[in-house]
Amino acid sequence: MTDYQPLSAPDQEPKPATHHTTRHQDQVRARLPFDDVRSFDNARRGFIASLEPLRIAHQDAERSALDLTAFDFLTDECPDTVNPSLWRQAQLNAQQHGFFEVTDGMYQVRSFDIANMTLVRGETGWIVIDPLTCSESSSAALKLANAHLGHREVVAVIHTHSHVDHFAGILGVTDQASVSSGRVQVIAPLDFVDEALNENVLAGNVMGRRATYMYGNLLPASPAGFVTTGLGAALALGSTGFIVPTDIITTNTETRQIDGIDIEFQLTMGSEAPAEMVFYFPQFKALCMSEITSHHLHNIYTPRGAQVRDAMAWSKQIQESIDRFGGRLELTFASHHWPTWGQVDAITYLKKQRDLYRYIHDQTLRMANLGLGPDEIAESIELPASLAQEFHCRDYYGTLKHNAKAVYVKYLGFFDGNPANLDAHPPRQRALRYVEFMGGSDAIMERCQQCFADGDYRWVAEVLNHLVFAEVDHLPARSMLADAYEQMGYQAESGPWRNFYLCGALELRQGLPKGSKFGPSVGMAQGMPLANIFEAMGVRLNGLRAASHPMRMNLTLTDAEPVLIEIENGVLHAHFNRSDEKAGLTIESSEATFKQLILGLADPIALINDQKLKLEGDANLLITFRGLMDQFERRFPIVTPRAGT
Repeated sequence: MTDYQPLSAPDQEPKPATHHTTRHQDQVRARLPFDDVRSFDNARRGFIASLEPLRIAHQDAERSALDLTAFDFLTDECPDTVNPSLWRQAQLNAQQHGFFEVTDGMYQVRSFDIANMTLVRGETGWIVIDPLTCSESSSAALKLANAHLGHREVVAVIHTHSHVDHFAGILGVTDQASVSSGRVQVIAPLDFVDEALNENVLAGNVMGRRATYMYGNLLPASPAGFVTTGLGAALALGSTGFIVPTDIITTNTETRQIDGIDIEFQLTMGSEAPAEMVFYFPQFKALCMSEITSHHLHNIYTPRGAQVRDAMAWSKQIQESIDRFGGRLELTFASHHWPTWGQVDAITYLKKQRDLYRYIHDQTLRMANLGLGPDEIAESIELPASLAQEFHCRDYYGTLKHNAKAVYVKYLGFFDGNPANLDAHPPRQRALRYVEFMGGSDAIMERCQQCFADGDYRWVAEVLNHLVFAEVDHLPARSMLADAYEQMGYQAESGPWRNFYLCGALELRQGLPKGSKFGPSVGMAQGMPLANIFEAMGVRLNGLRAASHPMRMNLTLTDAEPVLIEIENGVLHAHFNRSDEKAGLTIESSEATFKQLILGLADPIALINDQKLKLEGDANLLITFRGLMDQFERRFPIVTPRAGT
């Protein structure tokens, strides 16, 4: 992808906070009500037990899937290298971990992953809500619950929505056989399968790479490095899986009785996730708000990359929850953070979350209609004090600035109306021209040194980004740009913004991290419907190469309907329940074997020798077909130019 030398060892080391950053942190301390400790009281309420130390081993690798033992530094006073508001959120996320009682019969395991796993005690077993990102964490959470409350089998799994931290750990609490036999129900909202797989497979590689920045996976936990994601303590990195749900909530007012527990559902499609739902438990007078409300400002657009969300719908859906359930609830809980108890406090919290997203929506469009562009709106928008002084409305995950831009894009798209921005040069070509116009690298560095000394880190970053893209081996430029990103990271109240800045600095200082080829895990591949597998293959198909190789192949499955595989005009099509007598090749196998073959999880010769795969016709077509697929590098460069640009 790219090859450039790292900075010298001293220049790779983190730098202390500058006096400009220290002054910024002091201003934060003076501006917010840090004497308000209600969040800490709620985060500790109902504690039963935790793992000590909280370290969860990976089942297939010699590393931890999650390790919070490195966060002991959070017991100290906030250093100048961390925004004091974000430090407070980091303490809430990392220090309040373990198994908690929400109310009698309802429990949560928190900080075993970025999300919570909720367990509801039914008449015979556990109803599991959101089995986390990986099997290791969800299994550890279930074992902890059983150890302290007595063993109970899982009878149902509910996925609140289509983000990976809420479903990919399902194999830690159940398995395909239990679901297929009907012993375990899997319940999810409308469009869950397509939305979950589209996000995590079709755009999985680029989203995963950006997620390494957003969640700070490569940063060491330290006061100068990773402190939190804002949404949770840390993202668990273990074994993932997928099981197709057995029960889909398709309308907005459905009810279910699961193992003696009544549940009333409300679809909240297209807000925080394309497929999402919230639900109310009458026996517990408890409302699960999924990820529609959390103790922070969420992302209307997430920096890891995803579809822009609908802030207006988001606000209206919270209002619908208040209207339907507000008069009956005594507590509200969610897929992240801690619950809010008491009807008055819960409704007050829900209303402020409702108004947070509506305010951003309305004020962005007000300013857009006045003629302001997205950058001007982001710089101008401010929350009223009634929202800004609430910690659960702060920028710990989403930010006011980039959420305002997201609302603009939702209605008006990426183009701001200025024709200069309609067909701009790509980054490297733009950078080469900027560097020449600014008088060359020496002149740029001289001016940037003064700007850095003045604390204008945003401008230093903008200018030196051009110089690095033009001259990636200009080590002083890379070093100063890394230093600027670092100070911006120290000042950031948003966990993702801090992580993006610090990961950018890390890549500039040490070079591109080593990676591997992208592909779905075995657990994900086994559970994915074949139609989604073909959609993923279509994204990997190199269109210009494939246009020169039209072909048709029959896929005869021993345990499913046949499929006609066709490449035409550089596009891959999978026609289910069809075949073609004139196709150049017929492939015969089970569905599971074909998935292994097509995803590169097994060697074709070995499959043939084991009599799991039969080919009739021109076997070279299969070789050609596989050769038309691009292999995605997981760790492509972000803050430096790609090779060939």
